[in-house]
Amino acid sequence: MRNARSLRRGAALASLLALAAGLSACTNAADWHASGSSTSSGSTEGYDTSGIQKDDKIAAMLPAGTLSDGSLDIAASTDYAPAEFLDTSGKAIGYDVDLATAIGQVLGVPATTHTAEFDSIIAAIGSKYDLGVSSFTITKEREASVDMISYINVGSQFDVQSGNPKKVDPSDHLNLCGLSVGVQVGTAQEDSMKKDAQTCSEAGKPTLTVRSYNTQSEASTALVGGTIDAMYSDSTVAGYAVEQTGGELETVGKMEDALPQGIVVAKDDPELTKAVQAAVQKLMDDGTWQKILEAWGVKDGALDKAEINPNVED
Repeated sequence: MRNARSLRRGAALASLLALAAGLSACTNAADWHASGSSTSSGSTEGYDTSGIQKDDKIAAMLPAGTLSDGSLDIAASTDYAPAEFLDTSGKAIGYDVDLATAIGQVLGVPATTHTAEFDSIIAAIGSKYDLGVSSFTITKEREASVDMISYINVGSQFDVQSGNPKKVDPSDHLNLCGLSVGVQVGTAQEDSMKKDAQTCSEAGKPTLTVRSYNTQSEASTALVGGTIDAMYSDSTVAGYAVEQTGGELETVGKMEDALPQGIVVAKDDPELTKAVQAAVQKLMDDGTWQKILEAWGVKDGALDKAEINPNVED
């Protein structure tokens, strides 16, 4: 899950793991030598938000001038399928994107999802963007600088090459010592693996090498190519990567550390925060949020209460 991050209908998607695009921005120089690519037979149309009606009472919670350009500008790191990613035309799609669009429908304003690097989003909320909807794990540290509205619980899981040739056993993270694990920059999984690497060192065990990538698809590509031994990501992302690679990857171990994720809003914009919270709560109450997730093949994780800055343990 993104920290301090079964769909098959409609237009065909390009490979999540397109090698040429994926390796062009690799964080680790060694990964320029990764080989192999995968294609997906999956396709999607997501959830049709066009029928969602404006709620006049909730829309009235937006004071004049709250949205400087009259639209809801939303930032997402669109490389994290099935939450937020790009289709073959470059359009942002995914369950977070559908949720963002649905929020705009309830508020009666157009909503546009803009692609941004994940670790740049929070700093730009309230200036460049109105909201961040990009699989942000809710943490006390984040809540100290921005408001966060909870909407989903997501855990973490490991992917390995099909057949698990390196015999990766994450039931105890000390078993990962001596292996290389790929993560996305700025995620909870990156933090977790760096802590585990320190634990391996302190225990006198072989080095756990943590490879951090700018995008999740780069990590997936490196795993398919054998550059890394495992990938650690959101459970929804891990499962989707298996499908997108046509079975070249598989998940191992149980889902770990399910935590709430939240929509990011600037602390100096409490009216917008309350309006968005009300919109999300309406989408939860009328079943739309669950339907959005189901359209993307995500059956579990939907919350039934949208809380502002819920109490969480770091």
